[in-house]
Amino acid sequence: MTLGPTDRVSSVERSRIRYMFDIAEEMDEDLVRLEVGVPDFDTPQAVVDAGCAAAQAGHTSYTTNAGLPALRDAISEQMADDYGVEAAPDEIMVTAGGMEALHLAAVSTVSPGEEVVFPTPGFPNYWVQTRLADGVARPVPMSPEDGFALDADRLVDAIGPDTALVILCSPNNPTGRTFDPEAVRAVVDAAADNDAYVVADEVYLGLTYDREPQGIAAMTGNPENVLTVNSCSKRYAMTGWRVGWLAGTKDIVDQATKVSESTTSCAPSVSQHAAIAAITEGDDAAGEMYDAFRERRDYVVERVADIDGLTGPRPEGAFYTFLEPDLPGTSLEMAEHLLREYGVVLAPGDGFGEVGSGWIRLSFANSLGRLEEGFDRIERAIEDAR
Repeated sequence: MTLGPTDRVSSVERSRIRYMFDIAEEMDEDLVRLEVGVPDFDTPQAVVDAGCAAAQAGHTSYTTNAGLPALRDAISEQMADDYGVEAAPDEIMVTAGGMEALHLAAVSTVSPGEEVVFPTPGFPNYWVQTRLADGVARPVPMSPEDGFALDADRLVDAIGPDTALVILCSPNNPTGRTFDPEAVRAVVDAAADNDAYVVADEVYLGLTYDREPQGIAAMTGNPENVLTVNSCSKRYAMTGWRVGWLAGTKDIVDQATKVSESTTSCAPSVSQHAAIAAITEGDDAAGEMYDAFRERRDYVVERVADIDGLTGPRPEGAFYTFLEPDLPGTSLEMAEHLLREYGVVLAPGDGFGEVGSGWIRLSFANSLGRLEEGFDRIERAIEDAR
């Protein structure tokens, strides 16, 4: 035996989103930062006030591992009212952001050697969380010709007796696509037939632009197979407060809570009090941010259509667009070229799976002014390459 990290840890790669982020942080230039999904809005004042009041009142100790009962009550009501998903408070646990909820879902459902199936392009952390659960990632590429829409047949074909978990992210990161309910139902039914769970990664569900938002658990006749993940980060501009949740059958939630006892113990107590205010009082502020993101989405669609040599599917939710620029090189080479020569920071598309090779992800979580400048620089880069 030699000293060193385990294969489980050393075999995973860091996200290329963060790779670009780290390079940009070291550059002292006028950069247009469009690589990360962080809303450029401040957390709503009522939410900040609630957090401050909680701290001043001494609510700074541990909470129960599953989270404050009042917060779980609020989450339960919001899931039913906004997304049609029924989950009792004891079927919900509060987590340190949606990321922890995804991790707990994986380690609670995946045994060593079992498969985790998900469509790609997909969030890079799905690969990492699968590996940390000693599972085997089985990414399933969607078709660029169909704008990366969810192809139920492809996904169903990949689901089998070795499948423990299927992950569906809608609205999708990185493409901004929302998945058709009929396709979703087919996938959930196939998972149920093989005694597999489905993680509904719905952290962007509150940013659905072209249809009424509906949770995956509300679309299917097998809701007991669905584990729903959401958070306050995107809808309420609370990325640094680290409050998310995992909802599902009580047995899985109880097991995930048991794991949390030995990791984070609980989500930050002050943040949980702030989250109660966000969910119960934050609709007006969230609506203003939603309107701004939708306006930016419309601007992005117009600019992509106007730039010769730039294509990509129309984003229907979240705040990302997946783009195929007419530039030489790999996705990473294109992203580094755009950063170093033109000062616009984007995420390499192949960081979201091999099907993303030759693509880049742009986040429109920045202002319209910065988006305009960013697209001007991308357009100039394409023209110069020609």
